[in-house]
Formats: sequence, structure tokens, C-alpha cells
Amino acid sequence: MEEIIKNRGQFSIHIFIWVLLCSVILFLVYLEGQEITLKICYRIAFGAMIFYANYSLLVPYLLLEKKKILYLLSISVFLIVSYLIISNVFTFDFFKNRNLSEKRPSKYIAIAIIFFNGVTIIIGTIIRLYEQWIENDKIKTRIEVQKNKTELESLKNQLNPHFLFNSLNSIYSLSTKKSDDAPEAVIMLSELMRYMLYKANDNKVLLKDELQYIDNYIKLQHIRIAKNKNVKINIRGVISTQKISPLLFISYIENAFKYGTDFNGNTEVKIDISVKGDELQFKCVNIIGNRSKDEESSGIGIQNTKNRLVLLYPNKHWLTIEEKDNKFMLDLKLKLD
Repeated sequence: MEEIIKNRGQFSIHIFIWVLLCSVILFLVYLEGQEITLKICYRIAFGAMIFYANYSLLVPYLLLEKKKILYLLSISVFLIVSYLIISNVFTFDFFKNRNLSEKRPSKYIAIAIIFFNGVTIIIGTIIRLYEQWIENDKIKTRIEVQKNKTELESLKNQLNPHFLFNSLNSIYSLSTKKSDDAPEAVIMLSELMRYMLYKANDNKVLLKDELQYIDNYIKLQHIRIAKNKNVKINIRGVISTQKISPLLFISYIENAFKYGTDFNGNTEVKIDISVKGDELQFKCVNIIGNRSKDEESSGIGIQNTKNRLVLLYPNKHWLTIEEKDNKFMLDLKLKLD
């Protein structure tokens, strides 16, 4: 039972309810003038089986999955079967009458037992729904905490003085050369900052806005990095009204640019994003360059993103990461909303 029930508080609630229900049914038996035999315990145990079949199977796999009609049919079958078992299996010698003139339980007791089974189903459903509501509330809280943590980490990585200095220095260099890329670089930097400060605060954003943010980030990196011929992004698919949690990919992209430069200063980062309906595949490949890892901060952003995926897209994402042929390869498949 303790494996089915998740914590001590829930376990205590179950014990209290069963003590209460058993006390009621035994009191009814006593009022009927019957002696309590071993078979009354069998009948209570049968009610417990019905309770936990509903609690651990029917409610989570039918009712919570919005299969309401199938759930109600299953409950009806349970009640019918319980009535037949009570009427035909547990009737003989179930109670030992004090005057030994009657072995079958009275109709009052039979109805009471059936009512007992119905009540256990209702109580089990209420408890399971309440526990699911509590669990969902905890998950929402964890998501919000993780989201805030990730946003702060992303702001730290994106808008720190080092990033701004490098970006502005690149833009200044373009402007002194009177490059046509200078105005575009200013616009891209302002768009990155606007998205980070305003749109990324929402729980969901339009996929097209998130992809535009990624595209602007890579274009700015492309302008900033001198040897950039192997910095590429490819976005394909039909993108319309799909939504996504913001900032899911940026930590992976940042990591790729951070470590994707070799000894000669050549940067190789290739990103491929494919969208098919409500499915998205994100691939990011970078060379493993010469930059040594910061043991204190290395991997924090990636781990935060992994945690967010678990919280935001449970059973709706598939992530593989591997190092092969001196390349770091990441493949993420996501089921969109």
C-alpha cells in the first residue's frame, strides 16, 4: 500500500478513512444482532480491493485522462460484480447468528455492504483527484521557480557586460568601416534585449517569435565572430500558431558558441530546426574547441534546461547528447502545444 500512496501524510489519511469505514460497517453488523466472523473481514478486504482498483487504476488511467464515459462504465461493472459476489459468494455462513437460526445476512446488511462499496469508490475518487490537484500545484510551483532561475541565468549570460561589450565593440568596428551590417547589428541587439526583458516572461510564446530570437542571436554572433563561415542555421517547416516555452534552446546554443572555436580561431556551429505540425526537432552540432571548461559554471545552463524540459514537457520530449569525432552533438525532439 505504501508504494501506491506517495507520502506519510497520504498514508495517514488512508488509514484514518479505513478505520472510520470499518467502524461504521462493524457497528451496523452489531446493531443487526450478528456476531462478527472472519468472513466479514473478507468482505471488508473485498471493498478495499475495489477502492484501490479505482484509486490506482481507474481514476489515473481513465478519469484523469478524460475518458469519463469509459470510467463510469467501469465503475458500473465494478458495482454489479461486487453485488453478484456479495449475493452469491459471501452470503453463506458469512455471519454467525447468535440464535443460529439464520446464516444468510439480512437484506439490510446486504444493501449496507453494497452501499459501503459504492462509498469507497466515491471516497477513493475524491482522494485521488485531491492528491492530483496537490501534485499539479506543486509542479506549477516548481516550474515557476525553475523558470525564474533560468531567466536570471539567461539574463546573466546574455546581458552581462562581457556580452554587451563584445557585441557593441563589433558594432562599433562595423560602423568605423561604414559597413552596411552595422545598422542591422544594432537592430538585432535591440531585438534580443527586448525579447529577453519582455516576451520571455510569459509561460508560452509563439514559436515564430522564439525562432526569430534564435535567428537574431546567431546572426549577431555571425557578425561578431571573424572566422564564421561554418556558423550556420537552418529553420524549416510550417510555422503558424504553435507555442513553446521560451528560452528552451538558448543555453545549448550559447554552449555551442562558447566551446565551438578551434586553436586557429575558426568557429563551427551548425543548428538545424525542423517543424512538422506539433512536432519540433532541434539539432545543434559544434566542434570541441580549445577553450578549457570553467568547472564552477560549466554545464549549469544545460542542466537548467534539462530540468525545465522535465517539468514543462513530461513525456513530450526526447533528448540525446553525445561527443563523437571531436564534435558535440545534441538532438532534441519536442511535442509542442
